[in-house]
Amino acid sequence: MELEFYRRNSLFRFIDIDRNNVIESPTDLPNINTNHEVYDDEDLQLSPSLSSSPHTTTMLTLMPPPSPESPWILSPHQTPSPSLLYHCIASLYRREGSISSIAVSKQQGVVFTGSESTRVRVWRQPDHIEYGCLNATSGEVRAIATHGNMLFTSHKDHKIRMWNFSVTDHNFKSKKVSSLPKTSSFPLFSRFTNTKQQHKECISCLAYYQTDGLLYTGSHDRTVKAWRLTTNHCVDSFVAHEDNVNAMVVNQDDGCVFTCSSDGSVKLWRRVFRENSHTLTMTLKSQFPNSNYPVNAIALNTSSNSCFLYSGSSDGTISFWEKEKLTHRFNHGGFLQGHHFSVLCLVAIEKLIFSGSEDTTIRVWRREEGGCFHECLAVLEGHRGPVRCLAACVEIEKVVKGFLVYSASLDQTLKVWRVKVSPEEGMGLNCYIDRSFSRNNGMECDTRTVLSPSWVERKLLQR
Repeated sequence: MELEFYRRNSLFRFIDIDRNNVIESPTDLPNINTNHEVYDDEDLQLSPSLSSSPHTTTMLTLMPPPSPESPWILSPHQTPSPSLLYHCIASLYRREGSISSIAVSKQQGVVFTGSESTRVRVWRQPDHIEYGCLNATSGEVRAIATHGNMLFTSHKDHKIRMWNFSVTDHNFKSKKVSSLPKTSSFPLFSRFTNTKQQHKECISCLAYYQTDGLLYTGSHDRTVKAWRLTTNHCVDSFVAHEDNVNAMVVNQDDGCVFTCSSDGSVKLWRRVFRENSHTLTMTLKSQFPNSNYPVNAIALNTSSNSCFLYSGSSDGTISFWEKEKLTHRFNHGGFLQGHHFSVLCLVAIEKLIFSGSEDTTIRVWRREEGGCFHECLAVLEGHRGPVRCLAACVEIEKVVKGFLVYSASLDQTLKVWRVKVSPEEGMGLNCYIDRSFSRNNGMECDTRTVLSPSWVERKLLQR
């Protein structure tokens, strides 16, 4: 059953209709579908990037498709750049409900997934064979974060579990270290301790700051808490937003904490010098009218000479802010549009931004070197439900960059994508889809960068 897309209708309506027609996987078949073939960089069929000018709409010149034997897929025709190849190398299905969180430990070579069950599944890179699982009797796993050999998970009981894990000789071992808040050794005082430090509603996001050993937790109770792992105590708790805290990220360079909420705002917090308390530094909002939509996801992209913050909203747009080098303020640069429904998750790695949406697709964006212009390199299609969470890591450090992208959907599948991107040869001021293609498919949506007027004015004054 094909899904028809309309801007004014929620995709969940179609998912409910389609769910009745889904054929369950037979129990006697393996639940992992992988491709173990290895491809060298010489096998990539890359075509040159399309040239464009700020005043000219670039129409896509269709390139010859790869050979039938190749599993690589050329960047879809509705995207403006054919300089990206991708391939779905694994599709994992579990009858444990939809996956709600993904974390990748590139150092240890494992991937963790949390779902509506009480288990945290562990998958091995790069063949994505299941190592096993971490069992917890505390309900649904809402969020996951990892650092080194430490794993942090949040659960339905509004607590956080800390795990130690190791990978040796293709064997995975794990042990639960502690719970946050830590249960008192005296039963009479344990209830008082939990009431004081514990979140009142589900913990929706986790972020770890390596320098100070602080774990940040955001919750639907509108608060953010900071936990010092050396003592397992909550050192600060503050009301961050007027509605649910949906996502957060920490800048590992300076310790700034970014949070986003259903109240439509993104906030920047700094820890007071030599104290545990945090203070609000900036409230970031889109400068475009009627744009106070819930913000579902944020991602931070830092390098030696730039810092960009991205946020995904329920209107299907991705706003971005650029950090000034002198004042360290974040100025709204504009937004990316292309998704048809809510943006639910974001990942920023190198100069690429991956966005997952309620429209069941994943878009791959690339930022121009030294500028704010972005182009949509590809649209990854394959899920039959909204893409709820994403994770990515670098696989190949060569002229042709290679990435592994993990996506989980409400269709209860985890997909693994191998993405290879050729070096950029120049990007235009705007990127558009092929109009003739969009009309033939009953779908029309600009894929372009819309710059903020204030950002353009500042750049002109700097000249």
